[in-house]
Amino acid sequence: MKTLSHMSVKRAALRTGLAATAIALAMPAFAKDLTIIREIDSNHYDPPRTAALAGSEVLFMLADTVVGLAEDMKTIEPLLASSWEISDDGLTYTFTIRDDVTFCDGKAMTAEDVAYSLNRWQDPETKSPVRWRMGDVKSITAPDATTLVYELNAPHSELLYQLAQSFGSVVDKETVEALGADFGVTGFNGTGPFCWDSWTPRDQMVMTRHEDYHWGPANYENAGPAQVEKITWQVVPEAATRTVALMTGQGQVSPYVPFIGIEKLRMAPNVEVVRSDEAFWTNYIGFKIDKPMVNDPLVRQAINLAVNQEAMAEDLFFGEVEPAYSYISSGALDWNSDLDDKLLTYDPEKAAALLDEAGWTLNADGKREKDGELLQPLAYTFTGSWAQVVEAVQADLLKVGIDLQIQPFDATVYWGKAATQEFDMFTMGFPYISAGDALNLYFLSANMPSPNRMNWNDPETDKLLYDGATAVDPAVRAEDYGQVLTKVHEAAVWLPIYHKPMQIAYSTEIKPFEAHNIYGAGLYKGLQLGYVD
Repeated sequence: MKTLSHMSVKRAALRTGLAATAIALAMPAFAKDLTIIREIDSNHYDPPRTAALAGSEVLFMLADTVVGLAEDMKTIEPLLASSWEISDDGLTYTFTIRDDVTFCDGKAMTAEDVAYSLNRWQDPETKSPVRWRMGDVKSITAPDATTLVYELNAPHSELLYQLAQSFGSVVDKETVEALGADFGVTGFNGTGPFCWDSWTPRDQMVMTRHEDYHWGPANYENAGPAQVEKITWQVVPEAATRTVALMTGQGQVSPYVPFIGIEKLRMAPNVEVVRSDEAFWTNYIGFKIDKPMVNDPLVRQAINLAVNQEAMAEDLFFGEVEPAYSYISSGALDWNSDLDDKLLTYDPEKAAALLDEAGWTLNADGKREKDGELLQPLAYTFTGSWAQVVEAVQADLLKVGIDLQIQPFDATVYWGKAATQEFDMFTMGFPYISAGDALNLYFLSANMPSPNRMNWNDPETDKLLYDGATAVDPAVRAEDYGQVLTKVHEAAVWLPIYHKPMQIAYSTEIKPFEAHNIYGAGLYKGLQLGYVD
């Protein structure tokens, strides 16, 4: 497969016929309806069991968390908890839970519901891929209807930030038990500003306004109810079609701004583009480091050196992203600056030399071979824009003799496939605000096989991550996380692709708003979304 140059991408877009592209989106029936255009869907909408951005961006609107987070990604706001106290030793958090919150079905929410939801998150049977975010939990109890006590065995300096994430969404126990495995698939009952209406996988999620909602976080001028009566999250995989939908008013908002059409959108008189750099997002390709094709660090280093991220940033993403050579942005909290001059950047000649050193030599067909076996790692990827990225990587690797194989999957299937041991490489993107946020997600051995899809199994890493997460002194935390960053970069367990900002396109019929970066879910609670009077 070939990667497209900047000009050939433009020609392909013209052949598509942007102005005439058909789109199966309905115009809003009236100004109280709003369509949000997205590129991919989630595999389900059960809060603690999905790590997908597509899951979180919907769950933030369907449910609430103990605390909220302002757009500055620093200020913790009251939400279901009106206030809280932290013990001097940092082990006990006592939250005062509001007494005026109701679920979508009208039932009153109490501290017992909060305790149930958080305990479900940490329950091993839930198999949450983000259980580590809760810290080393001793107990979570509700001594009365308005008090939640969260006890830790060790301090967790990021606990409040983590409790603002969608994984800790408060849900109704009766609905969970009634639906069983279909919770978050056929129904949902939360306390958010919107309520579950229907979900057609790979097509659309429809939610309706929670009329009694009035407890939104203080970062919103409007605490509720929402300004629109219905929101439809419409899946539109094709970048050109998303562009047309926004320009023609068939959709009003999209956090999935297509790189190919961003300049058109910026120039369009009926579209605005808002950008936020308050947090970070990195796309990468990971290696399953115990698989024969990629278990040699020399091969993984060679793959890093053979790929031209700068060309991809320009050709595929029109200069809208930053080529990535590090696993997190150098601007993130606790980045190890000692790595700045040690990162693997484009050097195909050195890549070829490393492959020779590893015993993978070129055969008569120009392919790398060792002991009669071709170097043909298998990469699992999402369909859509990710597939284009992997095709570009495939083209670069072929130049040094590596015959990368690609297997794309729809997002509703990909997450399950990525939790298996069937592949050598995989694609992923993730939001974070700190080194600890990223490293604890991906490199704890307890998180194998997902989200630690690399099978990085290192006791020293586990200890450093635990010490960093429980450190009271920021310098100690930075040192611990810095050591982990050094270990994983030296082992070349990822191929970083790019760092990107948050950009949201929206119709000028919509009131201006500030983009939010919580877990990359730029619209957060959706309370700011409303039509211009």
